[in-house]
Amino acid sequence: MSTTAKKSKEDFIVDYISSLSTIEEAMEPFKDQRRDLRKQYTDNGWLSTEEIRTAVRAFRLMKQEVDFDELRATYRTLRGNVGEELEE
Repeated sequence: MSTTAKKSKEDFIVDYISSLSTIEEAMEPFKDQRRDLRKQYTDNGWLSTEEIRTAVRAFRLMKQEVDFDELRATYRTLRGNVGEELEE
């Protein structure tokens, strides 16, 4: 019988939480680094908070390999539909 077969569901939950805690703890310096970067850009007036948010959204879209031509077309369609609804 393997070791994993002897573990209960609760044991796996405890192991998972422990591993997750270790990972979260290891990530904290990087989160601090990201906060410091954002603060540096806003403090120096290089980018506004909204511009940083937009850049982050663009970065996340790029990571997901979004087709920007398709996104632009969808945005224009939605913008047109919302504009028409507002005019009515």
